[in-house]
Amino acid sequence: MPASAGRPVRRVVLARLLRGFADGLVSVLLATYLSGLGFSPFQVGAIVTGTLIGSAALTLAVGLLAQGRPHRTVLLAASALMALTGLGFATSSAFWLVLAVAVAGTLNPTAGDVSLFLPTEQAYLADRVDPPGRPRLYARYNLAGSLAGAVGALVSAAPERLSDATGWSLTTSQRLGFVVYSLVAVTIALLYRGLPEDQPPAAGDPAPGRLRPRRPRRIVVELAALFSLDSAAGGLVVTSLLVLWLKLRFDLDTATTGAVFFAAGLLTGSSQLLAGPLAARIGLIRTMSFTHLPANFALALAAFAPTPGLAVGLLLVRSALSQMDVPARQAFVMAVVPPDERAAAASITNVPRSLASATTPLLAGALLSRSTFGWPLLLAGLAKATYDILLLVLYRHVPETPGAARTPTPR
Repeated sequence: MPASAGRPVRRVVLARLLRGFADGLVSVLLATYLSGLGFSPFQVGAIVTGTLIGSAALTLAVGLLAQGRPHRTVLLAASALMALTGLGFATSSAFWLVLAVAVAGTLNPTAGDVSLFLPTEQAYLADRVDPPGRPRLYARYNLAGSLAGAVGALVSAAPERLSDATGWSLTTSQRLGFVVYSLVAVTIALLYRGLPEDQPPAAGDPAPGRLRPRRPRRIVVELAALFSLDSAAGGLVVTSLLVLWLKLRFDLDTATTGAVFFAAGLLTGSSQLLAGPLAARIGLIRTMSFTHLPANFALALAAFAPTPGLAVGLLLVRSALSQMDVPARQAFVMAVVPPDERAAAASITNVPRSLASATTPLLAGALLSRSTFGWPLLLAGLAKATYDILLLVLYRHVPETPGAARTPTPR
């Protein structure tokens, strides 16, 4: 942790770790659980789309309507909704009811964090460390979630073993995974309850209101548009749909796919620790582009893999590089807005991403209903590579580095 990080920062990072475990568990369980309820691939895609649409609406509401409210209060309310979401999935079996819970709840079907917790936690952390320490702190914050998500993916095989040992149906055993999701929500609520009241901006930050001219807001809007392109492509290959593709294409079972995404989570999380040093050397924008491009080429190539081993290998290569841009992106957004607008800025850059990603899982489900070829992977890889190139072209002259005090101007 950066030297300026204190106990409240560690509480938030621990909460992110626990939430990552719960997200990793249910993201792998979700597709097979819904299939066990009798839902078609198209219906599975619709439910995944519903979770992303719901996350987008909640994140926007939190960032804009809850601005000025204590961070602790917002996080406690989010924890209560998370607990209700887990119980809703565990007790519902009708398609329209499950879809309603997906839209109104906090379930995360992706390997990353697209929930309403994200903008509030990012703003809270930014207020408690100095600017040079933010990329490193965000890397560790993301690492906690990724590693815990990897463990959750590995544990997703437990219901299958429980079913074999007890004679219960697999669907019944998998319901317990959503009960665990609710219990995690109760635990993180206890962590958030111990957070102190909000405090003044960290040393080195401008005073609230000092950066209100149009330029920072224009940069945020421009970045939100670019991030949306990336996320729309990412919606084609969320974890639940990758699990479904591996099942349809290569008949991989839950235990195998759980191990695959455990390894993917380890690679994804660990690689983020390189983001801070790399950003200090080549800049935040170049870190985002130069690490993302190879990852997306590997994703596109995985669609053509003739064997499960090669497909998994390419997906792991993608995992090792695909998230190194996240700490750089988070630090960049926090650097160009005043402290009292950070939660709103995080929402503005995350909500379009969630909305964009919500538009494509349904397409992926429809494609997988007609063919086992990896069309979603190919389309996602090409679209994401386009985003990387645009980001680099538009911002290649921005001399932004971790801790820079001035506001960059894109060309």
